[in-house]
Amino acid sequence: MAKDKAEIIAYITLNKERVFGGNPLILIANDVEEQKILCRDIAKAMKANVSQLNCGDYIIIK
Repeated sequence: MAKDKAEIIAYITLNKERVFGGNPLILIANDVEEQKILCRDIAKAMKANVSQLNCGDYIIIK
């Protein structure tokens, strides 16, 4: 991956209906608290950034 290109590493949602196949990793959290913890832990481990979408879902970008 080139340094100037961003990549979505993970998509974290509470809504099973938003899950589609393919890349990136998609995680379904049980509640908002678990969703936030997953985002924090994955972003920290991958040294990546987290962005919350208007729908409430999160993406982790590196």
